[in-house]
Amino acid sequence: MPALPPLAPITKPFGLAALLVLAACSPRADTGPVVVSAIGGAPALADPARDALDTPARVMLDATAQGLVRFDATGQVEPGIAERWSVIDNGTSYIFRLRESEWADGQPVTASEVVKLLRRQLAPQSRNSLRPFLTAIDEIVEMTPEVIEIRLKRPRPDLLKLFAQPELALFRVQPPSGSGPFRVIAQRRRSVTLRPAFDPSRALDDEVAEPSPASTVKLIGERAARAIVRFERGEAALVTGGSFDDWPLVMTTQIAPANRRFDPAAGVFGLAVVSRDGVLADPGNRAAIARTIDRAGFVAAISADWPADTQLLPEQLDSAAPPAVPAWSQPPAEGEPTSRARIDQWRAANPGDLRLRIAVPSGPGGTVLFGYVGAALLSLGIQPERVALDAAADLRLIDAVAPYDSGRWYVATACQPCSEAATNAIEAAREADSPRLRAQQIAAADAALASDVAFIPLARPLRWSLVSVGLKAWTGNSRAWHPLSHLRNDSN
Repeated sequence: MPALPPLAPITKPFGLAALLVLAACSPRADTGPVVVSAIGGAPALADPARDALDTPARVMLDATAQGLVRFDATGQVEPGIAERWSVIDNGTSYIFRLRESEWADGQPVTASEVVKLLRRQLAPQSRNSLRPFLTAIDEIVEMTPEVIEIRLKRPRPDLLKLFAQPELALFRVQPPSGSGPFRVIAQRRRSVTLRPAFDPSRALDDEVAEPSPASTVKLIGERAARAIVRFERGEAALVTGGSFDDWPLVMTTQIAPANRRFDPAAGVFGLAVVSRDGVLADPGNRAAIARTIDRAGFVAAISADWPADTQLLPEQLDSAAPPAVPAWSQPPAEGEPTSRARIDQWRAANPGDLRLRIAVPSGPGGTVLFGYVGAALLSLGIQPERVALDAAADLRLIDAVAPYDSGRWYVATACQPCSEAATNAIEAAREADSPRLRAQQIAAADAALASDVAFIPLARPLRWSLVSVGLKAWTGNSRAWHPLSHLRNDSN
């Protein structure tokens, strides 16, 4: 079979379909370096204290700058720089013993530097996206050159899951580097080649073997369309970071169902009411909009395997009550005005142009979502306007995987903004000094958000990957996270 030409820029709407029809099904090598295509920008070591991280940046950080702990293939916590840990003082003290490890320049990792790097990520001026959920940390101290302690003001059972996130990687700013488990051995504009780092904990008489080609990874950051074409051509073993927005592109291909994998991702997917002006000032109007959206039709238009949802919490988690059921998700009470009648009554008292800006992603999935939301608004006499995800808007899509399993993350993520009652309960849950009080406040916040209709749930996040049959260790998980060191069983 002749070699395929290099990937060309896709500049026309029909470009992807044409490429996929013409692309040959060349065999994918499963014995050499693993080629991973991550959807997003170019892979580079980014500073979580300053930069927003897309999928390639998070994968790069996780691969080259591991934290105290990290996630394994199943989304469970495993050792990182810390070889073991203990929790004492009723869950208010975490003690980590560091294993013998090295920075990229060969210098040993010490507890003093680990403390310094963690403090920087959690400092008030840090823009780390996880910092708002780590306010229970009181101090981080060096106990010995190999041991650190993280002291909490209040118990936090899910602390390790937060520390396993790439945002809390132990990242050196100058030069940008970490301790592994991989090292960068080559870098180009859109890709990096990674090789397993040397393990300084080996015995002096251990035989040092050169890493095999199968343990090397080439990480590419690119748009979803190009990543999908690359996989279809057999030029990548894994595409990671897929969302609902680009899944329709996969459905135009001949990629086998066995290679299409979904994560049972936990998180938030729905419309946040980010403006409370005009028609959205009234919770009854917000409920009318929430009730009218055909969420079942929307998710079915994306994937038959994607269920719709009307509740913010996926399950009770650490709340004192089951997930709050919004009144608008139930059949209308007898004599209750229809959603259209409700909006018409408001319009009669507030004449003028009635328009709402809907912020959704720019891809085909975003187009489908805007179609369903727009159809609901038009049926209510409201003119929809599509705007960019980061533009000023009235309703904005929130599509986020939960970094840990607490109802407080869900209510805090959905509150953009929310009622005073919900805001106060969210803050009280953060400050709660006992699990019982925290659970009560989470339940109160969940109920307040539902009654206030501050957030319109649609589903759970959809996360997909394209996976070669040779990557036998790939496992779907609730974190939707797949470390490069856990792709092949023979290279873990």
